[in-house]
Amino acid sequence: MDNLNLTHWQAILTDYAIRIGSTLLAAVVFWIVGRWLIGKVCDLVQHSLARHKTDATLMRYLGTVINVTLNVMLVIGILGYFGIQTTTFAALFAAAGVAIGMAWSGLLANFAAGIFLIVLRPIKVGDFVTIGGVTGTVREIGLFTSSVNTPDNVLTLIGNSKIFGDNIQNYSVNAYRRVELKAQLSGAADFPAAVAQLQTRIAAIPNVISNPGVDVEIMEFNLVGPVLAVRPHCHNDHYWQVYFDSNKVIRDTLGGQDFPAPMPAQVVYVKQ
Repeated sequence: MDNLNLTHWQAILTDYAIRIGSTLLAAVVFWIVGRWLIGKVCDLVQHSLARHKTDATLMRYLGTVINVTLNVMLVIGILGYFGIQTTTFAALFAAAGVAIGMAWSGLLANFAAGIFLIVLRPIKVGDFVTIGGVTGTVREIGLFTSSVNTPDNVLTLIGNSKIFGDNIQNYSVNAYRRVELKAQLSGAADFPAAVAQLQTRIAAIPNVISNPGVDVEIMEFNLVGPVLAVRPHCHNDHYWQVYFDSNKVIRDTLGGQDFPAPMPAQVVYVKQ
């Protein structure tokens, strides 16, 4: 009798294990196939938008929206296929929406800011900017965050609300920008000759534009002598090349025999 009961319970457990296992296996298969199909759909959409020369910022934003929407639909479809009442889940989600919205107010703010960034377009993919305290090249504007590659090649994610709520500096919009440099001049040096030589030599650096011209003026004085403000102009793509080349020109010009070395000097009066 005990053997019969044991066999009966083993049969029941085996039947439940097979049904649960097949259900889980089917769910995994549906998930894998669904994710593969979603990837194909997103690729087709991206290629279609690329063929129509859609803006890269809008293209990546739409790709993210489509990916998230299809994944949510996939989860709901799998739950519905296995007999789970998705309408009940929808009601629960709606009831919890207010609480979730309050708890995730920052996330919703990022979402709203992302929409404004797409519509107003203060920045776009490929621009060199300073946003949210980070300077770099915009890689993507997403649903909730935007990614920036910094000059030292570090990918940085910034919340869209922080971007939209802070100052935005876009260096790629204007045709040129000014390079800010300083040059220490000795108090005994010939100031007009130094200015003339710096203006001529820096203007000859590749990618320095002629209009506006190179500015070389006295910025301040210290114990050594006057400090010159050296300001060439160039396109943003050539900023660092012009920056480093201008420093080399300043060193070669003011470090020659025509100009004394800038050294601090003090006059000491001895009274006996």
